[in-house]
Amino acid sequence: MALRTPWQQIVAGLEAEGIPYVFGLPGSAKQLYDALYDSTSVRAVLVRHETSGAFMAMAFARISGQVGCCFGCPGPGVANLVPGILEAWSGCTPVLALGVRASSRTYGMGAFQEADHLSIMRPITKWAVTVERPERVGWALRRAISLATTGQPGPVYLELPADLALEAVEMPEYRPAERAVRPAPDPDRIERAVQLLMRAERPLLVCGGGAILSQAYAAVERFAESLGIPVQVTPAGRGIMREDHPLFAGLVGLYRTEYPKSVYEEADLLITVGSRMEEFQSGVWHYFPAQAKFVQIDIEPFELGRNWVPDLAIQGDARLTLERLTGAALRACLTPNQARLADLAARRSAALAQMEADAADDRVPVRGKRVVRAINRVFGHNTILVKENGAQDLWAYYWPYYQVLDPGCVVPPAEQTAMGFGVCGAIGAKLARPDRYVVCTTGDGAFQMGMHELPTAVQERAPVTWVVFNDRALGWPRWTQRTALGGRVIATEFAATFDFVAVARAAGCWAEHVEQPAELEPALERARRANDAGQPAVVDVQVDSEEHHPGFEEFHRLR
Repeated sequence: MALRTPWQQIVAGLEAEGIPYVFGLPGSAKQLYDALYDSTSVRAVLVRHETSGAFMAMAFARISGQVGCCFGCPGPGVANLVPGILEAWSGCTPVLALGVRASSRTYGMGAFQEADHLSIMRPITKWAVTVERPERVGWALRRAISLATTGQPGPVYLELPADLALEAVEMPEYRPAERAVRPAPDPDRIERAVQLLMRAERPLLVCGGGAILSQAYAAVERFAESLGIPVQVTPAGRGIMREDHPLFAGLVGLYRTEYPKSVYEEADLLITVGSRMEEFQSGVWHYFPAQAKFVQIDIEPFELGRNWVPDLAIQGDARLTLERLTGAALRACLTPNQARLADLAARRSAALAQMEADAADDRVPVRGKRVVRAINRVFGHNTILVKENGAQDLWAYYWPYYQVLDPGCVVPPAEQTAMGFGVCGAIGAKLARPDRYVVCTTGDGAFQMGMHELPTAVQERAPVTWVVFNDRALGWPRWTQRTALGGRVIATEFAATFDFVAVARAAGCWAEHVEQPAELEPALERARRANDAGQPAVVDVQVDSEEHHPGFEEFHRLR
């Protein structure tokens, strides 16, 4: 037993759990941060806004496989965490949010910054709790981390009343949480899946974020290679396989290009693992392969049959289930269909050649497709792509214009697509993997929601490159106004905006503006060299706002 305050016990718990960062900013200096001052292994990352801290924690968790931690002071501080915690809830990402509640002596009396935080957080967390007794804080932290990381992962919220948080009491030694308890699949259902595989001629595996959360990288590749089955991904599942792999076949739904569309539509057995197949992934639930059987694998029973009704539902961890399924299929002597593999290879090669010709478009303003292809060429391997979700930076989703060349190297927003997530989250990704390049693709609208964190990147020695697709507009809603609303454009064009290069330079970043296609790759090369020297970089590209991938327009005809 040791005499500690609850905050000191929290810090001891974070140290024991191996959580290296707390993303946030202090309100009262006595709460949490004074305890962090004495820690040698947990570092406070000072953000400019609490929402940014939650975004950074989510991106850190995605890349590191560790729990991300953020902090909000009472009232508005905790409320500012909500967009990031909502995004983590949507993306099933293990984030620990810490907060301070008004003093137990005055709560309910109109105390300063008094608010019912639990009512805010309960709908968007797996668990939200106020620790009412100082000596229970270790139990609460351990419980929170266990819940955040087991089953279907997700965010949790733990708060301390301001007075009790500073009360020193005898604390038991902190015991780290039991993490990542994973359910294995029902063997009978695995055998039924093998029977479906035996009857299928054109099976297809679609991986969602659950495959990433399960760390199923090797299991997915072995399943695909052993059985000769192409792999597609949702945005959340991107990074489960290197995208220059011959069996990688692109993204689904809104994000599909011509080759992925053909592979998907011809499938006679659709196997999804770790995906809800939500609105954007499923084409508003219209994009289901005609006549295909459907196997759904998910760790969370609530998700089974939530949208499309499966012919076979398997509850289980993604990695464990694919390992069992691969083993059972090999015992049943299933082998790759060589004729199909040859056909897929030829079509894939044609898709790559078509992309290269298309991406070489040298019209002005610069085309978004050319920007993402140039990023891919200049930064290459060992690069983490952090994405926003705007109309022009959406080209980064369209394989093969951008190809993720290493597993685990993508940070997407979840289905909330909160603007500014990628801009801020890129810093968390870089802190998770300082050995990799980190490139964030963002529109100018989203960049304006997160560019206040450029000094944070400088301060934290986190050399990220932000590539801004700048059309001086909120491009996606303006496109809808022009195409679906008869040109009734309102509140989507920036008549006045920032000089992003000047802002970036003032914050200590390297920065350059690009208007001509020929300027693009040299500017990106200079940004990469700035990153090599430890300096964050901004490349502000004046882009065309009119051209979108045909899949973008096809999807919108369904809505």
